Amino acid sequence: MVYLAGMLILFFGLLVSIALHELGHFSFAKLFRVRTTQFMVGFGPTMWSRRKGETEYGVKWIPLGGYIRMIGMLPPRKGDAPGQIRQASTGPWQGLIESARGAALEEIRPGDEDRVFYAKKWWQKLLIMFGGPAMNLLLSVMFFAILLMGIGTKQAQPVIGEVLKCMVPASQSQVKECPANATPTPAAQAGLKPGDRIVAFDGKKIDDYDELRGLIRDGGGKTVPMTVRRDGRDVRLDVPISRNQMYDLKEQDKIVNVGFLGITPTQAMERQGPGAVASTMGDLTARTTESLLRMPQKMVGVWNAAFGDDERDPNGPVGVVGVSRIGGEVAASADYTSAEKVSFFVMLLGSLNLAVGLFNLVPLLPLDGGHIAGALLEAVKKAFAKIFRRPDPGYVDVAKALPVTYVMAVVLIVMGGLLIYADLVNPVKVTG
Repeated sequence: MVYLAGMLILFFGLLVSIALHELGHFSFAKLFRVRTTQFMVGFGPTMWSRRKGETEYGVKWIPLGGYIRMIGMLPPRKGDAPGQIRQASTGPWQGLIESARGAALEEIRPGDEDRVFYAKKWWQKLLIMFGGPAMNLLLSVMFFAILLMGIGTKQAQPVIGEVLKCMVPASQSQVKECPANATPTPAAQAGLKPGDRIVAFDGKKIDDYDELRGLIRDGGGKTVPMTVRRDGRDVRLDVPISRNQMYDLKEQDKIVNVGFLGITPTQAMERQGPGAVASTMGDLTARTTESLLRMPQKMVGVWNAAFGDDERDPNGPVGVVGVSRIGGEVAASADYTSAEKVSFFVMLLGSLNLAVGLFNLVPLLPLDGGHIAGALLEAVKKAFAKIFRRPDPGYVDVAKALPVTYVMAVVLIVMGGLLIYADLVNPVKVTG
């Protein structure tokens, strides 16, 4: 039951995030008087719906996204009257474009001329389409603000939790026993003990562990004076800092030769301020953007894990099934306290909203970023026309990008199906 509850928390958390994404679009569409006929969470057959005014609100059976249906998303060809439908061209792509254009124009009723999406000003179209990703980005900031400022996170303290016995390179750090003839760590040689608080290192006052770790890494090969507070009194020690192979702090898969003391810090829950939220969001945005740029490579890894013997990358993409399974595992795990479980769910929902918001900004249709790019292109064309005193170029015909749109739609469907299959047969695991 606890496993199921964890799955449902994340599942419905995602559905609510999807609904709020669509609400971001919907709010601006209503503000600028675009006729919106549907507000749906999910795809496929309708599970439940209710009409209020001109809009049908509902939930569909396939919970892999959502949409709002605005009339006039595809404009008529330049020179055609609103609502006019030309005979489809015999060319395969042109025929496809004109068929889609005709289907979109059939929704326009008399009196809707000023309520179609394509006729709105470029900045209004920009706000309508940016409203969805913006809602996800705001939700992400909200979740991380709750996590960092309200709940708090575990922070390493300059207090020794464990003294490692021997020098072991990072590539062998999982060994339980020291190898024969292994060199004792500097911490063990100096007589450091669990519970010692390091208050000074090489003449510098120590207030946080990150500062201490940097000084230790820079001090390789030197004997450094250190002061620790033990049982209420200060003890001064001279510690020979050795060099060891350790993982780089910025590039986690890179091994560097740096100073090494041989301690692990204690952890304590600490609440942080708005600056930490801003810093965290900046760092996560950069890392998420990098992951999106490497998505094709990461999907190859998902394929190999789904149909081969490779393990799933814990930092790779997961689908709604995988996210729900992760929620169930964490909820049912005895390795986490209740506070840690709550923190994990808040962190994961924040990270997912950030990823969804940034992914939708990719400037390709059918993603929101494709329409945003069209609105920005329209703004540039209008600005040049005004500068050079040329006729107003009008709206950008996004229908011409439909061939790319259909290709992207197929790619997204295949990616979604692959993730669901991989999440079922070889899921990402966060617990042992």
